[in-house]
Amino acid sequence: MLTESQVKKVKLLVTGVGGQLGHDVVNEAAARGYEVVGSDIQDEYAGIADGSAVMTAPYVRMDITDSTSVKKLIRKLRPDAIVHCAAWTAVDAAEDEENREKVFAINADGTKSIAEAAKAIGAKMLYISTDYVFDGEGTRPWEPDDKCYAPLNVYGQSKLAGELAVSETLVKYFIVRIAWVFGLNGKNFIKTMINVGKTHDTVRVVNDQIGTPTYTLDLARLLVDMVGTEKYGYYHATNSESEPDAYISWYDLCCESYRQYGLETTVIPVTTEEYGLSKAKRPANSRLDKSKLAAAGFKPLPVWQDAVRRYLEEAKF
Repeated sequence: MLTESQVKKVKLLVTGVGGQLGHDVVNEAAARGYEVVGSDIQDEYAGIADGSAVMTAPYVRMDITDSTSVKKLIRKLRPDAIVHCAAWTAVDAAEDEENREKVFAINADGTKSIAEAAKAIGAKMLYISTDYVFDGEGTRPWEPDDKCYAPLNVYGQSKLAGELAVSETLVKYFIVRIAWVFGLNGKNFIKTMINVGKTHDTVRVVNDQIGTPTYTLDLARLLVDMVGTEKYGYYHATNSESEPDAYISWYDLCCESYRQYGLETTVIPVTTEEYGLSKAKRPANSRLDKSKLAAAGFKPLPVWQDAVRRYLEEAKF
């Protein structure tokens, strides 16, 4: 990890700061003393509606689908490292024929443009990816260096294309796969289910998709740690299980969120087939092996129940 004096000499560019993760990464880096710039597609930075999400760093507009402007801006900024959080994340909407070209323009072509720009100035790049690059079969956790890619949906295909663009373009790269993301600056499963639970006596939640969630505030700390090193490669990062291999379902996450929030809404477990509302096929097995983090000297994310507790205290909804 970098010393305080070294940090002050490092410049970071964080993309996608209008979203859950990018917002937390840019603020974490700024808090540590990095010279950091945040970017997104909006003309001006826009946090969450109530104004409680504030970015503590300069902001520049960047349309990652415009390769020429991406390369020009990155050449001008000359960051030492780029944390690429910008992405199309609407999984079901990605399946719509009219959206597919845009999904790939953002997640694949946009990522390639950033990777090429990083290479041109010798910058490191950290790319956020997903367990959706795998087919979700079996019961073993996916390992970071698995190459048995078989995405089930358009979103997964586009994120895999982004991974390959990074790994084929750069030597100095980190690819970090995450799952089930929740944070303050945007929509997420926990927020949605809490709001539904306030107005419904019962809710139905799938119990045959297994993994662990990722709190963006915890992940941001890890990512800022990571870009301060040269420990390049593929990693998996979600919040930790309470016991070894104690992965959970969306049903379990909903139940725990209700328990901590104090809702008495009845949660009914159903299979993915019984739920039947999704356009995109979801992986049943989202287990991610995170042991490589500790092996590389990085601190694993806290247990997911504690992450939920801290999120609910911070979110105040």
